[in-house]
Amino acid sequence: MREPYDLVLAGGTVATPSGLARADVGVRGGRVAAMGALEAADGAEVLDARGLHVLPGAIDTQVHFREPGQEHKEDLATGTAAAALGGIVAVFEMPNTSPSTLTRADLDDKLARARGRAWVDHAFFVGAAAENVDALADLERAPGCCGVKIFMGSSTGSLLVDDDETLLKVLAGGARRVAVHAEDEARLRARLALARDGAHVANHPVWRDAETARLATERLLRLARRAGRRVHVLHVSTAEEIPLLAGAKDYATMEVTPQHLSLSAPECYARLGTRAQMNPPIREARHQEALWRAVAAGVVDVIGSDHAPHTLAEKDRPYPTSPSGMPGVQTLVPIMLDHVNAGRLSLERFVDLTSAGPARVYGIAGKGRVAVGYDADFTVVDLAARRTIERDWIASKCAWSPFEGRTVTGWPVATVVRGRVVMRDDELCGVPHGQPARFLETLPRAVD
Repeated sequence: MREPYDLVLAGGTVATPSGLARADVGVRGGRVAAMGALEAADGAEVLDARGLHVLPGAIDTQVHFREPGQEHKEDLATGTAAAALGGIVAVFEMPNTSPSTLTRADLDDKLARARGRAWVDHAFFVGAAAENVDALADLERAPGCCGVKIFMGSSTGSLLVDDDETLLKVLAGGARRVAVHAEDEARLRARLALARDGAHVANHPVWRDAETARLATERLLRLARRAGRRVHVLHVSTAEEIPLLAGAKDYATMEVTPQHLSLSAPECYARLGTRAQMNPPIREARHQEALWRAVAAGVVDVIGSDHAPHTLAEKDRPYPTSPSGMPGVQTLVPIMLDHVNAGRLSLERFVDLTSAGPARVYGIAGKGRVAVGYDADFTVVDLAARRTIERDWIASKCAWSPFEGRTVTGWPVATVVRGRVVMRDDELCGVPHGQPARFLETLPRAVD
């Protein structure tokens, strides 16, 4: 007698490592147990996927869920609920909370807070700071830690590592890929008058200009090469950074956000005001066009949302007292699927940027593909669904989106995390059961 499957996804078009194929997927014990022509009756639960695409679960490797210390903006429960509703199966959360995540105790506190409250799988970055440089090599390998995050330029929060000596110490210790916010702090300070009181928010990309990003990325790559350390440059926003990163693929990877691919200056600032404000800024069309060329050329490794919620009351303060950042974890999948339908990237490239790419860059174990033995993580989408992003769909505590009112083609209709359906047709299912993500034990450190 055949052992029944816990779940069968029946009749869908599955994105496998070999390409798209019509297949059923059988799940047992939280992992993919079989693929092919299966008997739906063999499943204790059946998800009818006819007319739908079953994609590897999308992973958002840059979110700010604000807990502890700023739970009025977001918390781990609401942030992961937004992720699940948006088709995301796992998130990596940033360290600029209050207090910052600098120690093992800080990391353990976040893991404890997520237990029983997180709808999706998760891991937490440890922030690099002068006071914890010597501990980072051990901290990055702690269970539930996805790596070290460096802020080279001041953004939201107090973490900052901007001198070469400390940067080199951070890069020289440890083995895992380091995630970096690359903006040049000295140039930001020198140009601060451009963001004086009374300035319009359209000045944000003038103050934090393309040279601010290019200088930081160039410097980071030089120091990383010297230290023999792999780095991942977050939210790349300029045309000038792309050739630098393309020339350093042996040790550097890069992320782009849906915001930088979908919004451009000056239109977004005229329409959204300070709600379009983020770091690094949304820039003019030439930069967006260069980012899309980098996506097409395979230079971009990951799409991450940089979900950074603030309340509308905070965002509506006059610039520059308004905080930088916008929500995005719930809209990453529909916005990027709309780009797929518009022909800007293929579905296979979308899968690589949102699942296989994150797994490859960060060494995530068991995730990133639909294959026997892998975690049964699926983002089930209706590529033909035409929907408008409405405020009442947004689960984030901040309760707004820069994409409100935007009609998209392509929508997540189910989210499956380790074999459990956590979202179906815009509704959360069951109870939160997210677990800490696992990582490969053997990770190369040195750059040749």
